[in-house]
Amino acid sequence: MVTATRIELLLSTLNAADVGTLESISAKLEQVRDELEQLDQPELASRAAETIRALVRGDVVEFKRGRAFLQSKIGHLR
Repeated sequence: MVTATRIELLLSTLNAADVGTLESISAKLEQVRDELEQLDQPELASRAAETIRALVRGDVVEFKRGRAFLQSKIGHLR
């Protein structure tokens, strides 16, 4: 079972992913993606990668949608 601490860390990182440079926000999302892979959540890791791509191409609406989706689904892992 996934520890609550790891989940809280992921959620905190996602919550902080709306402030900073594009590079720092992308790095935060990469951390989330990496952690999801370690937690054996490949579908969510893939969605995190899609969210990063949306950020890189400047698709703010899709970036926000992806981040909200991740926050919701990761919250359900508790």
